[in-house]
Amino acid sequence: MNITTVQASALQAADTATKTVGTPWINMTIFGGFVLITMVVVLRASKNNKTAADYYAGGRSFSGTQNGLAIAGDYLSAASFLGIVGAIALTGYDGFLYSIGFLVAWLVALLLVAEPLRNTGKFTMADVLSFRLQQRPVRIAACISTLAVTLFYLLAQMAGAGALVSLLMGISSQLGQSLIVVGVGLLMIVYVMIGGMKGTTWVQIIKACLLLFGVAVMSVWILALNGFNLSTLLGAAVETSGDPRILEPGLKYGVSEIAKLDFVSLAMAMVFGAAGLPHVLMRFYTVPTAKEARKSVVWAIVLIGCFYLFTLILGFGAAAMVGAEAIQSAPGGVNSAAPLLAYELGGSLLMGVIAGVAFATILAVVAGLAITASASFAHDIYTNVICKGKSDPLKETRIAKATVVVIGSLAILGGLGAQGQNVAFLVALAFAVAASANLPTIVYSLFWKGFKTRGALWSMYGGLSISVLLILFSPVMSGAETSMIKGVDFAWFPLANPGIVSIPAAFLLGFLGSLGGKEESSAKQSEMEVRSLTGVGAEGAIDH
Repeated sequence: MNITTVQASALQAADTATKTVGTPWINMTIFGGFVLITMVVVLRASKNNKTAADYYAGGRSFSGTQNGLAIAGDYLSAASFLGIVGAIALTGYDGFLYSIGFLVAWLVALLLVAEPLRNTGKFTMADVLSFRLQQRPVRIAACISTLAVTLFYLLAQMAGAGALVSLLMGISSQLGQSLIVVGVGLLMIVYVMIGGMKGTTWVQIIKACLLLFGVAVMSVWILALNGFNLSTLLGAAVETSGDPRILEPGLKYGVSEIAKLDFVSLAMAMVFGAAGLPHVLMRFYTVPTAKEARKSVVWAIVLIGCFYLFTLILGFGAAAMVGAEAIQSAPGGVNSAAPLLAYELGGSLLMGVIAGVAFATILAVVAGLAITASASFAHDIYTNVICKGKSDPLKETRIAKATVVVIGSLAILGGLGAQGQNVAFLVALAFAVAASANLPTIVYSLFWKGFKTRGALWSMYGGLSISVLLILFSPVMSGAETSMIKGVDFAWFPLANPGIVSIPAAFLLGFLGSLGGKEESSAKQSEMEVRSLTGVGAEGAIDH
């Protein structure tokens, strides 16, 4: 098949997909099947939710292999699948930088904080941050930070869900996409309220297997069409796009000095952000031992690494076989590249399967985010701040479920405003907030004996406030064609990502806040150091 035939076929198929998306009833049947299967799994898992440990950490009953799959399912979000493939299809080399950034970020999280956090904590990130500091103020700050990061991350998933289901059903109206976002939010609430961490984990395992199998099949298929020659594929992408710069740095980041600085800021946010994402770090509490935690890490590295290599093939495959114009004009815009590529490869059936996998991806991630937010509020605020560690576990679980409803409602409202945004970009904002509000406090708590409560509060509140403030007054919110708020311009911060300012500022605030003042407990500092590095004493603390 020559390139002219491919281009003509792609444009015709994309035009058809824009209007009818293949065969809608096939797409929706497959889509409904995925929802039904995962709901049955959640209902079965919910029968074993009897304690707070069951609801928050799945009873710590998962093996390293299972948890490795679940970590991959939790980390590989709609941004990884829909957003990155679309970014590569439209901006080539610069789009692939998202894949590199998210992969390197995962390695930083594992090498720097994963095992020490697991050894020191119990259910949430705040367990670690408050271990040797004053419990009440630190837990409140950590909970606020966790909820903020969770909400930013949920925006991306909701935007991805709206784009995906709009494409499946051929809905291009704003009202139709808004109703889809509401439906996804309600489904997320049901999943988490019923299944807890056990149900969420099994959904993530199923999703990881389906996603990795789906992208592997598509990648091999694309390579086969190009004689298993990556150079041929890249040449086809250049020919379809008509722009050789798609293979060079600078198509998106490099037009101006501000664009270059924005890229550095984005890179900082992605590389350091994963180590501060509460929903990813919480997954290490679901295994019974440190040995199983390390085993899950190995599995996660292999699976996540393979996935991000596949995105290179899928992105340039979409550029070659679908084309930028068809992608941008489809319902969901840039986030529709992967489903449109599946339609071009295997028609309605493959598109339905891939779209179903993508929706399972969104459900798995939003469920993980919601369970993390609910655990943080119920465990950190209700149990340890309001009840001072003496709450009834059943009432604590009810508080967690009520929190899910509130978080889900806020996510729906935010998702309505995030329609049309690239989900990979939205996740990068969540990474920036996590790296600013959480990472400095985590690093200082684990590795600096002189760190104090005041430093923790300055770092968390300062990093959170600075990052959110800069995002609010950046082109993300106003003053650009792709801004969330149209027709107004109150942006005075020129960069789309605040990481280059907010991350160093948060580290500096943590350092300055720890100078002088009252000394913290030296006994607790020593205990935390031993436990975080060796795991001695961690098992008993986790089980009780």
